Amino acid sequence: MNETKTELKLIHMEDVISKEVSWLWYPYIPFGKITVIEGDPGEGKTTLILKIAALLSKGLPLPCTNDIPYEPMAVIYQTAEDGLEDTIKPRLEQAGADCSKIRVIDESEKELTMSDERLEQAIIETKAKLIILDPIQAYIGATVDMHRANEIRPVLKRLGVIADKYQCAIILIGHMNKASGTKSTYRGLGSIDIQATARSVLLVARLKDKPNIRIMAQDKSSLAPAGDSIGFELTEDNGFECIGAYDITVDELLSGQEGRGKKKFDIAISFITEYFKTVSEVSSNQIEEDAASQGIKRNTLLAAKKKLGIVADKRKQSNGKQYWIWSMPEKRV
Repeated sequence: MNETKTELKLIHMEDVISKEVSWLWYPYIPFGKITVIEGDPGEGKTTLILKIAALLSKGLPLPCTNDIPYEPMAVIYQTAEDGLEDTIKPRLEQAGADCSKIRVIDESEKELTMSDERLEQAIIETKAKLIILDPIQAYIGATVDMHRANEIRPVLKRLGVIADKYQCAIILIGHMNKASGTKSTYRGLGSIDIQATARSVLLVARLKDKPNIRIMAQDKSSLAPAGDSIGFELTEDNGFECIGAYDITVDELLSGQEGRGKKKFDIAISFITEYFKTVSEVSSNQIEEDAASQGIKRNTLLAAKKKLGIVADKRKQSNGKQYWIWSMPEKRV
């Protein structure tokens, strides 16, 4: 039997045009790539992603980011575990979402899979910048064994091509298995290729002794330095409310340890407070640079900025270039 030969084609790296990675939420969720959010059932994965979808639908800043406005974004949210009418819509409304920006592909006649052409069609029609599949195993497809690398990798590769083609962020929500030990890589559901294909992997878990506190920790970051873990308080009135950077690792979370709590956040609070004792205002670039020299990450600094009510104003240089100025409310000039 004669096999059809594939013509050899070589890509010259000198002809490749370099480009920077763009971000939906730096350094946690990149555009044009796959991100995995995983955790045990009931830990808050869906609540977190619905909060993110709600903020994007209104063009509001994501947790621990600068208050730079952007256009509201369209979101596609697919779920196989919760009802749209009695669970998802009420949660979105509680989170303050503009539900006209959030779409769901109708699965009443045929269940959706990652290989379904309707997924790409929906992205084209809605111009969605965020696509969420919750949970992973519901959208793999009945004929694909998610524990077999040779079966799951082609599916994920196609999904990655779509993300890159339309420069949208695709998030896969996954439950963790009950394997013993604390290594998150081996507790992810299905083949390790799922985590290997994703450019960012986030873990959501609750603190053992503070069940109303959820932590989002970055377990993998292939495109940027890993971000700080972020704490959220789960309340009946406000849903998921960001409480800032939390000094705890993925392994500490999985083993039930508390980590060092909000030490990093408290350090950032003190840094800003002391900074404004000698100045009335400062450029955002300058204070971020000074904070970095003290080992304070940008996301932690921004969380502290929000907590202290620091005001950010846009200014314009003589050459027309814009920049941001920070000032304490009582010290504004």
